[in-house]
Amino acid sequence: MNRNHLEETRHGEPVHADGDVSTRPERRTLGRRRFLRMAGLGAGTVALAGAGSLTWRAVQEGVFATGIGPAYAAWDQWHPPGHDVLNLVRAAVLAASAHNTQPWLFRAGRDRIDLYADFERGMGSMDPLRREMYLSLGCALENLVLAGPPNGARPTVALMPDPAQPALVARVALETAPATRSPLYSAIPHRRTNRGAYDTGRPLAADAREALTGLLDVDTARLVWFTTGVDRHAFGELTVRATQEIIDDPRQAIDDFSWYRTSWQQIQQTMDGITIDASGQPPLIRAAAKLLGTSLGQNHDGWLRATRDAHVATAAAFGLLAVRDPLDAVQRIQTGRIWQRMHLWATTRGLAMQPLNQVLERIDRERSTELSPQVTDAMAGMLPTGWQPVMAFRIGYPTIDALPSPRRPAEQVRLP
Repeated sequence: MNRNHLEETRHGEPVHADGDVSTRPERRTLGRRRFLRMAGLGAGTVALAGAGSLTWRAVQEGVFATGIGPAYAAWDQWHPPGHDVLNLVRAAVLAASAHNTQPWLFRAGRDRIDLYADFERGMGSMDPLRREMYLSLGCALENLVLAGPPNGARPTVALMPDPAQPALVARVALETAPATRSPLYSAIPHRRTNRGAYDTGRPLAADAREALTGLLDVDTARLVWFTTGVDRHAFGELTVRATQEIIDDPRQAIDDFSWYRTSWQQIQQTMDGITIDASGQPPLIRAAAKLLGTSLGQNHDGWLRATRDAHVATAAAFGLLAVRDPLDAVQRIQTGRIWQRMHLWATTRGLAMQPLNQVLERIDRERSTELSPQVTDAMAGMLPTGWQPVMAFRIGYPTIDALPSPRRPAEQVRLP
């Protein structure tokens, strides 16, 4: 989710049909003594108290414990043995979500799962019309549906089934069926939002664009590609401009930063939000940010630079999912399912993807206030007549392995 966004592929680890990652190293936290031994620093070596304090702070802030702890356990515990209905929820919680807000709750029974929106996990002025919330719920729904067949269940989905319950996003009926798995299902624990630079020497092949476009399954959604030099420049410039406008908007700047997790302890407690490890930065920069901390201003300066110099500059192509009515909850949920499906497919092909929703976030801000619709009008000029934007992204080949984001486990988001 760049930082904004539909949140996380271990591209360096091969995905097998059983959904496991081969040769995965054991994950362990580092105690202070063990860290000192690994660093070659015996008790006599570290003579200065300041050096010892810095060493221990590095341990406390998770500099040497990337992707471990309770906040990351869901990635490794997503499919325990047996056909448990809760396994569908375990897959669902690994879906992408805007700012990694994870705005979902589930009521799971033997033959039905209800998906609810958790409106308390909104993003304020960053998502005033709840567009990104419903996209995120669509992503979770897609994972849940994909997890049905491997767990011996055939899912049937009804969207927004009860007008009297606006929080009830989907009702998924489950029928007993022979257990089968798909490549998209096996990709679920390996999908990541890759915010690093992409390989500028590898263009996106036309057949990859065609395959991604072919994943759309509703006529109310359309995938628009920006692949020519002119179109790429126009969309890139508008994305950088929208990023700057968010930073310059005091309300949006604060609401954006509120989901940024600044300490190891905070990550383990909240199990959500945007982390330094998932930022796409090199290891040394991530380590420095953990040790020294990051202010709101520093965070946004880094975001703007990354957007301009990495996200926009290195994308092989930009894409945009458009719908007929961007305010319609059903069309948003359907689009979220499409995005999750596209990202999982890209994961199986070693492609990196990242939502770039700053333009959409400014459009929503303009629609919900009395701001002049400047970004709205600029974006409209780039789309076919009758279609309106609901989600934008970049795609390419990764130059770094993306790291996981924290996740709340299924047990924590299950309603009684």
